[in-house]
Amino acid sequence: MKNVELVEKYLDELFPNPKCELNYNNEYELLINIMLSAQTTDKRVNLVTDILYKKYNSLDKLKNADINDLKEIIYSLGNYNKKANNIKNIATILCDEYDGLVPKDRNILEGLPGVGRKTVNVYFSELGIEPEIAVDTHVSRVSKRLYLCNMNDNVLKIENKLRKIYKKETWNKRHLQMVLFGRYKCKAINPECMDCKLKNNCRYQKNKRG
Repeated sequence: MKNVELVEKYLDELFPNPKCELNYNNEYELLINIMLSAQTTDKRVNLVTDILYKKYNSLDKLKNADINDLKEIIYSLGNYNKKANNIKNIATILCDEYDGLVPKDRNILEGLPGVGRKTVNVYFSELGIEPEIAVDTHVSRVSKRLYLCNMNDNVLKIENKLRKIYKKETWNKRHLQMVLFGRYKCKAINPECMDCKLKNNCRYQKNKRG
């Protein structure tokens, strides 16, 4: 497990106190923002939701919002038709069935429109509801490059392997560290390998060297 120890040490060095980069003021905003972040950047989501929540500053207002107005506000996120409908439907369900509160039940949350396992994992992790590791594109890429999983592993396999590799009490921290590492250093295109302390045990570097 020497490789894992090196990874953990380097992640702690780079991101000793990792933070979620999505802006939110309450639990339902966090849930919706994570849903919106699919296939786009947190930075873009923050720009859009700053406008969204100033205009619709309650679940009830989101529930009753004009769908075309929602689409216009979140247009830059991509897949805006589906995401706009998800916003309205999530707000409607939370208002009508859960008194405007976000349930802490995984099965209920995963039944909400646009909300899957990864979204719930991020949500639970960020709010400290329970330790979780969410596998997004960054975590998947980093895990594969650093031999923490196999190249053909799907997100669930990667998640299960990372759960075994890392101590449970560090899951929330490691998840955020791997996201930030993939976002800012071990990028999909032109990763910053020159001064990376993990480059000698990296599939990307190995393939690059031939």
